[in-house]
Amino acid sequence: MSGVRHIEVKADDDGQRMDRWLSRNLKGVPFGLLQKLMRKGQIRVDSKRVKPDTRLQEGQVVRLPPIEQRDEKPRKLSNEDREYIKSLVIYDDGEVLAINKPTGLATQGGTNIKRHVDGMLEALNNKEGVTPRLVHRLDKDTSGVLLLARSANTARDLGKIFKGRDIQKIYWALVAPAPEMNNGEIRAPIHKVGGPGNEKMVVDVEEGLPATTLFDIIDRAHKQAAFMAFWPRTGRTHQIRVHAESMGCPIIGDPKYNKREIEHEHEFMTLEDVDLAKRLHLHAREVSFKHPKTKKIVTIQADLAPDLQKSWRALGFDPSTKQKLFQDIDFRFGKKKK
Repeated sequence: MSGVRHIEVKADDDGQRMDRWLSRNLKGVPFGLLQKLMRKGQIRVDSKRVKPDTRLQEGQVVRLPPIEQRDEKPRKLSNEDREYIKSLVIYDDGEVLAINKPTGLATQGGTNIKRHVDGMLEALNNKEGVTPRLVHRLDKDTSGVLLLARSANTARDLGKIFKGRDIQKIYWALVAPAPEMNNGEIRAPIHKVGGPGNEKMVVDVEEGLPATTLFDIIDRAHKQAAFMAFWPRTGRTHQIRVHAESMGCPIIGDPKYNKREIEHEHEFMTLEDVDLAKRLHLHAREVSFKHPKTKKIVTIQADLAPDLQKSWRALGFDPSTKQKLFQDIDFRFGKKKK
C-alpha cells in the first residue's frame, strides 16, 4: 500500500473528468472504492473536495490517500506490436488520429482479451510522450475507421460531436438476401438480453432504447445479395447488425445475427458456391466531421482489407467505388438539405 501522494495535473489532462483521471492513474482499484474516497473527502484537488464529474485543470494538485492497488504487471509492448499498430495509421494531423482497424482485433481489453488497440497505443505517442485516447469503439469483428485523439481536450470535443450526432459514419456491408427497397430508414428500438458471455441485442419495442439507421443500396447481385451502405444515426451496440437482420437481410458472415447461416437455411440464398471470406462482412468505410480545432470538415476513409475485396469482387461489386451517398442529408444538422 502506497502512502499519501500528491500528483500535479499535466497539460494533457486539462479538462478531464476526475473519475476518468482516477481510472487512468489508479488501475486495479475498484471504482466503487474511489467513489467512496471522494465522498469522504480523502481524494482532494488543491485541498478541496471533488466529485466524479469535476473537471481538472493543468497545474492543480490531486491528493491521493494510501490506496492498495492490485499488483498488475503491464503487458510489455513488443517491437512487432509497435510496428503493427503504426502500420494501421491512415490519418494523423497532430490532434486527430485514425487507424484502419482489422477484423479480429478488439478495441479494448476484457475477459480473455489480451491483445487490443488500447493496449498498443503507447507506440503512437507524440514527441511529448502523450498516448492517444480512444474516442469510440468498433466491434471486434468489424473492420475500418477508428478515431483517436492526441489530447484529453480533443477527446472530449470529439466525444461531444459523437453524442450530438454531428458526424457522418458510413459503413459498407454485404447482405443476403437483397432488400426490396433501394434506400430508407430503420427505426427499431434495441434491447440487450442474455447474461455475461452470451449477450445479444434484440429489437424490443417496449424495453429497447431508440435506434435509427439509414441505408442505401450501392449495387445488387439480383435478389441473392446486395452491397449496402449504412449510416447509424444512434450508437447502440451491434446496431447495424441487428437492424440488417430485422429487415430480413442479415450481414453475410455474421455469427451472432445471421439466422439463415446459423441454421443453414439457404432457401433464400444461392451463395454456397461463391468464394466469400469467412468473416463478418461489415466495414467502417468513412467518417466525416467538423474538426474540433480547425473547424473544417474532415473526411477519413479506410479501404477494404484484401479478403473483403475478394468477397466484393466475387459477387460482382466494385470494392473501390467512389459513389457518394446520403447527399440529401446535411450530417452537421441531421436534416434534409433544402
